[in-house]
Amino acid sequence: MPDPRFFDGLPALGVAELAERIGGEVMRGGDRQVSAVAPLASAGPGDVAFLGDRKFVAALGETQAGCVIVPAVAQEAVPAAASIIISDEPQAAWARASATFHRPVSLDAAADPREVAEDDTVVFEPGVVVGRGARIGRGTRIGANSVIGPGVQIGRDCFIGANVSIAFALIGDRVRLFSGARIGEAGFGAARSKAGPVDIPQLGRVILQDGVTVGANTCIDRGAYDDTVVGENTKIDNLVMIAHNCVIGRNCLLAAHTGISGSCIVGDNVMFGGQAGVGDHIRIGDGARVAGGAGVLADIPAGETWSGYPAKPIRQSLREAVWLAKQASGRARS
Repeated sequence: MPDPRFFDGLPALGVAELAERIGGEVMRGGDRQVSAVAPLASAGPGDVAFLGDRKFVAALGETQAGCVIVPAVAQEAVPAAASIIISDEPQAAWARASATFHRPVSLDAAADPREVAEDDTVVFEPGVVVGRGARIGRGTRIGANSVIGPGVQIGRDCFIGANVSIAFALIGDRVRLFSGARIGEAGFGAARSKAGPVDIPQLGRVILQDGVTVGANTCIDRGAYDDTVVGENTKIDNLVMIAHNCVIGRNCLLAAHTGISGSCIVGDNVMFGGQAGVGDHIRIGDGARVAGGAGVLADIPAGETWSGYPAKPIRQSLREAVWLAKQASGRARS
C-alpha cells in the first residue's frame, strides 16, 4: 500500500464497477472487492495489477493479485484465483484504477510550526509553510518561503534553503537542500490510450539518507510505486535531475546537469561528470565513473570509466575519437 502519511485510501469497489469506471470488460470474478493497486510482483488479494509487456508474463503467472488487467491474448496466463479485466490499453486502465483508489494528501491547511518541530532549536525563516503530520528534527533550519508537505519527515541538523519544496519524502539527519530544490514531485509517466496519454499516478516516496547534499534547483522525483532513494553522504550538484524509482548508492558525486532516467540503479562511490545522461533501467556498478557529457545506454560494470555518446569504456571511446579525427583530416586534405 502507498504510505498513508502521503496518500489517502479511497473506498473499495467491486471488480465489475471498477471495470466500468476504467473502461474494461470483466471476464471473471466481477463480485470481488478490491481497494488498491500494486505491481504484479507485490500485489495481494485486495490489489489490482496489470500486464503491460509480454516480458512480464512469468510474473503474471505467479502474481497474488486479486484482480489483473490484461489484453485479451494474455488472459489464459492469469492465475485461476484472480479476477480478470480485459483491456486493450491495460496500463492506462491501471492508471485510472490508481486514481480511483489513491489520492495524495493535500496541503489544505498549514500546521503550527511548534506542533511539527522536535524542540525550539528548529528555526523557521519567514514565509515557511508546513503541512499537517510533518515532523522536523532538532537543530534543523527551514529557509524562507519553503514548503514542507503533509507527512514529510525531516531529521536532525538539516539545512533547507529558501524556496525549497519537499513532499512525499523522508529526509535523514544532516541533509542539506539548497535553494529551489524540488524533492518528491511526481515522476514523469504516461500511458498510451485511444483518448491520448494518461498520467500514471506516482504512489511512491523519496528517501534521502543521512548526510546527503542536494544543489540548487535540482529535482528528485518520487517513485511510481517503489521509492526513489539517495544513499548516505551522496553529493548532488545544482540543476541535476533524478527520475522516479532510481536508487543512488552511498558516497556518489553528481556534477551539474547530470540527468538519470527512471528505474536506474547506481552503486556506491560512483562519479558523474557534468551533463552526463543515463537511459532508463540502467545499472552502474560500484566505483564506476561517467565522464562529462557521456550518454549511457548500457550497464556499466563496477570500477570502469565510460565516456562518449553512446558511452563506452574510455579507452575504446578515445581510440574511436582519434580514428574518426584522422579520417576526417584525411578527407579534408584530399
